[in-house]
Amino acid sequence: MEIDKVRALTDGELEDQLRQAKQDLWQARFQLTTRQLKDYSSIPQTRRTIARILTVQRERRDERSRAGAEPVSR
Repeated sequence: MEIDKVRALTDGELEDQLRQAKQDLWQARFQLTTRQLKDYSSIPQTRRTIARILTVQRERRDERSRAGAEPVSR
């Protein structure tokens, strides 16, 4: 999944996509272990998708915390 598509998702959709990607990664690793995996590139692709989702979630969390924080006056 491309980063533009990930950024277009809502927070709830991001959670669902993250859960699905983690499940896909687990299944791919299981298939690799049992020698049933045909497409070895699916593991790094899924890991990248998980990283993109986590990055967008972290960006949004940081944005919210910066927006809610008041500037420090001296």
